Amino acid sequence: MPVLVASIFGESSVYFREEFEDGGKLCINKYLTYTFSLIVFGHFKYAWKSRWVESKHKSDYGKFVHTAGKFYGDVERNKGLQTSQDARFYSASSRFESVSNKDQALVIQFTVKHEQNIDCGGGYIKLFPADLNQEEMHGDSTYNIMFGPDICGPGTKKVHVIFNYKGKNHLINKDIRCKDDEYTHLYTLIVNPGNTYEVKIDNKKVESGSLEEDWDFLPPKKIKDPDAEKPDDWDEKETIDDPEDKKPDDWDVAENIPDPDAKKPDDWDDEMDGEWEPPMVTNPDYKGEWKPKQIDNPAYKGKWVHPEIDNPEYTADPEIYQYASMGVIGLDLWQVKSGTIFDNFLITNDPKLAEEVGNETWGATKDPEKKMKDSLEEEERKKRDAEEVNIKEEDEDKEERDEEEDYEEEEEGETDSKLKDEL
Repeated sequence: MPVLVASIFGESSVYFREEFEDGGKLCINKYLTYTFSLIVFGHFKYAWKSRWVESKHKSDYGKFVHTAGKFYGDVERNKGLQTSQDARFYSASSRFESVSNKDQALVIQFTVKHEQNIDCGGGYIKLFPADLNQEEMHGDSTYNIMFGPDICGPGTKKVHVIFNYKGKNHLINKDIRCKDDEYTHLYTLIVNPGNTYEVKIDNKKVESGSLEEDWDFLPPKKIKDPDAEKPDDWDEKETIDDPEDKKPDDWDVAENIPDPDAKKPDDWDDEMDGEWEPPMVTNPDYKGEWKPKQIDNPAYKGKWVHPEIDNPEYTADPEIYQYASMGVIGLDLWQVKSGTIFDNFLITNDPKLAEEVGNETWGATKDPEKKMKDSLEEEERKKRDAEEVNIKEEDEDKEERDEEEDYEEEEEGETDSKLKDEL
């Protein structure tokens, strides 16, 4: 499906939608029931290239191909952009009419399929301001939001949620684990007025909270009072030595003593061997270092807590969530092993609509996709089993031929021996 541009008649808006179902017929959208109309354009084969611009900032960017991959739920509906070259940077983007999310939700949604069993590489998108020069897009281009999975070895399997705030990129302070299998997964980010957010994977909430609390956009509300100091007489010791406890008079004994059972060997020569000394053994009466018993400290006041005051540098910002300009969505990433397929891009202000679109795209094909993969794996298993049987049969046939040849050689040898004897 091509890019969809929304004409708003109600509160719901679709700013961008891309499903790469490029065919030779006009697409009719089913979401007319949501009180807005969608202007849709028909496109032919490879028409997606007219909507997606590959950056020319570098000459060796990897190439995207239009495919559903090796396994899929629907060969047409599951077509997307797939990375096709190993150990490459990728940089491509698509433009939509500039919008702002002021006073409304922002929903970013797309699917990612790491069918190559990715070992290291990005699967995220970037949302850019409308003034981005797409042909010069690169890793340092200023973006509004970066969202999606990132995998690199067993230690990094997370969902990035990065916001640009006042010119600085801020990473989320929470660890959101991404999917790391070979199937298609749906990733959704919802940013709400009121500075709240929600992250969903496969239409299920995996994280949510406050933008102010889960990112370091603002200075802390409270700071330690620079004028406060712990009083000199503040006692933080919970227990003290019992002043009434005294060490017993017989406590001090050596830790090791000469072995009382040891005897000098009969053949020991003091002149030759030196003065004999018995070996040392642990003293059974040794009690270790004496320490007085502990009692509660009557002067204990608890742990001193540094008083806090309002941070004079803190100013609340109710518009952290807001971006004045959004107009380009891009794939700007690195992959060691290529094969990832990106599809079902959606940018809207309606979380309910996004959920329904997710169910009707990813949700409708996820089970058939798994079924096809299982079927391919079963075919591969049968093929391997058949090859193993063939190899075994070939080995057995070779072994039989070798035995027959050995027998024939023995027969010939015996015949030659008889002839020699007769002669």
